[in-house]
Amino acid sequence: MAGESKTNLREQIEYTLRGRVCLMGVGNADYGDDALGVHLAEALRQAGVPDVIVAGNSPERYLGSVANIKPDHLVFLDAVEFGAAPGSVVFLDSRQIAARYPQISTHKISLGTLATFAESNGVTKTWLLGVQPESLKEGQGLTPSVRKTLDALLRLLLDAKPQEMSLC
Repeated sequence: MAGESKTNLREQIEYTLRGRVCLMGVGNADYGDDALGVHLAEALRQAGVPDVIVAGNSPERYLGSVANIKPDHLVFLDAVEFGAAPGSVVFLDSRQIAARYPQISTHKISLGTLATFAESNGVTKTWLLGVQPESLKEGQGLTPSVRKTLDALLRLLLDAKPQEMSLC
């Protein structure tokens, strides 16, 4: 979805995420833009969205809980390198996640491996709503480009929830 308009991303999210949806913020809050997923998940919680998981840099610790509730969709919110301009957004399914992020990760386990495990229950589909980071420097906050994208994604997720979508 890099380079596509927000309307197209909104339409894809509304079309794709129907049923019970679990949002999981992933990233390391100490490393600049890597904190995107954590900050977005926290902002969703503050806006009153129920049961958003703030997983930080250990998302694997929460997969048991996700497996128990068996949501229709698990969406990782994360800063990921995909060679686009800082702040660009990508929306990937589990096969695309595994192909792009098979082993290399700032997390203990790659997003590809996490996606495969989450889908092993036969019910849950996994997705990645990823943002291209600008800087991963330790001790630095979000860069302006990624902060702007975070604000846009927050509005999109709060406004685009279709009636069929309920959170876990």
